[in-house]
Amino acid sequence: MMARLVFLGRLADLAGGAEREVAPGPLAGIIADMGPELAQALAGPRVRLALNGALVAGDGLVLTAGDELAFLPPVSGG
Repeated sequence: MMARLVFLGRLADLAGGAEREVAPGPLAGIIADMGPELAQALAGPRVRLALNGALVAGDGLVLTAGDELAFLPPVSGG
């Protein structure tokens, strides 16, 4: 079973789609395999992470089978 990544906002454009299935494992390795432009955007200090619906820190995060990790970019509004 795979883990699912969800990209919102401009991150979906950089990722080439709103979702991507990946093999479970350390998040740092998964991001490193995505190419430099997307990896840099995902590592931005204002990007938040939600693992299975709960906000989490990315440091040391390991995805397991069936996990859903959403990347939440900063939003602007008025």
